[in-house]
Amino acid sequence: MNPFNPIPFWQEFFNLSTQALLIVCAWMAFLWMVHLLMRNAAIVDAGWAFGIAFCAAFFAFNGSGAFPRRWLLALMVLIWGLRLGLHLLLNRIIGHPEEGRYAELRRKWGDNVALKFFVFYQVQAVSCILLAIPFLLACLNDEPELNLLEQFAILLWVIATSGVTIADMQLNRFKTSKANEGRVCCEGLWAWSRHPNYFFEWLIWLSYGLYALPAHWGFLGMIAPALILHFILNVTGIPPTEEQALRSKGDEYRKYQAEVSPFVPMPPKSETQS
Repeated sequence: MNPFNPIPFWQEFFNLSTQALLIVCAWMAFLWMVHLLMRNAAIVDAGWAFGIAFCAAFFAFNGSGAFPRRWLLALMVLIWGLRLGLHLLLNRIIGHPEEGRYAELRRKWGDNVALKFFVFYQVQAVSCILLAIPFLLACLNDEPELNLLEQFAILLWVIATSGVTIADMQLNRFKTSKANEGRVCCEGLWAWSRHPNYFFEWLIWLSYGLYALPAHWGFLGMIAPALILHFILNVTGIPPTEEQALRSKGDEYRKYQAEVSPFVPMPPKSETQS
């Protein structure tokens, strides 16, 4: 326990996480009402990114840990959250039809779809808090100096953020060309991984977990990258994205699946076999 902070660690952890959860739940309820007007449920994705960025700033402002560590982390997460949230708003939500995976959910859910989306939005709020555990742990760490693991985590974050930014730019450039309409992007990083954006996104979350490891009970921070990897590989990431791609691109995407790594960037099979 920090002698200058009379609140026990677990009490501070519980208080700050509970306060953040209530605020993010209210934020998601507001976005749910906005989505009813827009009829575009994908706004939850941008709201999720902004919600996680808020958690990092909230914990940095209210946590009792060392000042530089708290605000360096908040800066990293704010850059990540604002970049992702604005990218989603501008390129997939505002002025765009609802993404296929949400349209498919709307079709599958049928009756009471608005209520089901409300529950879905609140689940996203809870996920924001679970994924923000490494931020809170780091913001309660009162060690004055960054150690080597934290410095490595910062370097990994820089590399991963650059990678996901490049992947998004390459995909957007491909999609804006009318000649590529209905085709599969297999240029740049997308020639080595079917989902390079997801891969580098996971590395970002791994960097957050590593940054939190030196803190008290820091191993709990690895919950976040483990959950993100599970979501990407098995739930909301690769499976529904590829199902939609198969519906819209058919055999061309099946050929792409056969030749290109699903996640970790690797030379395509057509190159390695030649």
